[in-house]
Amino acid sequence: MGGEANSHGGNRGFRSRMEYYIYSGDKKHVLAGIAIVSVAFAIPWYLMTRGTKQDSHQDYMARAEKARKARLSTGKSEI
Repeated sequence: MGGEANSHGGNRGFRSRMEYYIYSGDKKHVLAGIAIVSVAFAIPWYLMTRGTKQDSHQDYMARAEKARKARLSTGKSEI
């Protein structure tokens, strides 16, 4: 009976407040949730991709071909 009077305010616990925000469906709560999830995924993505240049497939194939030729040329002299 005491919990019914405090359904949207008063002295509630952290878990109760979080469940209210998560399941309320209020537009500002939904937008805040989307923002939190976006930040949670954006930070690791930024940290992983900073300072690295993405190579094209042609760059990768050129490096692989160069390494293959170097490996084959050293293999012939050993035989």
